[in-house]
Amino acid sequence: MQKFLTDVHTHSTYSFDGQSALADMLETARAKGLAFYGVSEHFDYAYLLGGWAEVMTDAERYFHGARHLQEDYEGCMNVLIGAEFGYTDDARAYAYYKDIQEKYRPDFIVNSVHSLRENDYYDGDPFREKNEKGEVVFREKREVYKEYLGLIRKSLDAPYDYDIVGHIGYLTRYAPYEDKSMPYQAFAAEIDEILKTVVKKGKILELNASGGVDGFLLTADILKRYYALGGRKISYASDAHAVEKVAYCRDEAVKSLKEIGFTHITVPCKGEYIKVEL
Repeated sequence: MQKFLTDVHTHSTYSFDGQSALADMLETARAKGLAFYGVSEHFDYAYLLGGWAEVMTDAERYFHGARHLQEDYEGCMNVLIGAEFGYTDDARAYAYYKDIQEKYRPDFIVNSVHSLRENDYYDGDPFREKNEKGEVVFREKREVYKEYLGLIRKSLDAPYDYDIVGHIGYLTRYAPYEDKSMPYQAFAAEIDEILKTVVKKGKILELNASGGVDGFLLTADILKRYYALGGRKISYASDAHAVEKVAYCRDEAVKSLKEIGFTHITVPCKGEYIKVEL
């Protein structure tokens, strides 16, 4: 068993899709022996663009309540109160995220791509189009995946601070294709550009255990390429939305990382990157 267990990037009922209260998530993490536990509720400007303001996280309520719970665990578990920003290529989104940062000072930021403009991949719209007959059909997989990877590359240059590049491969959860995979070799140029930029900027790449073709959204071939390019900053995230998923598949994640050559998990906290031995 690892001396220090981590799980950074989780959600509770402060987010619209959370299923367990944050107090219950924290108590589960403590019971499982986690040394670092990070909650990162959703802040996604695409929801506002799509007219879904009602699903936005109430920032005041979240940060006020979460900070009080954070104090309760001082001395027994490092609770990190963060945020997940859904990247949207829109100046209004940039201003919104900067305002969240300046007002509430999250302990860490996960920067993720969930949507093509206001349409989340979860809803399936980015995978569909109308043909010349006006029929709704699925778009060609390679086109959709390259477009998605292009959005991730843009997100790396976002004009707001962030620490973790979240769940690359998110769209593979919901892709309507028989083969949902996004192998490195099929998109090598696009993935290399992303990984090289992550390394250059000194950001943390996330290994997310919330599903995907091989159980992890970041597949082994991409992890190996990241390591070969000099990437050493890696985080583990269950992306749990309920108590039963806290630290989900963490042992498998650690095993995979060690086989590639990684020796540490990187945990972001208030601008400091803490190296935790695997």
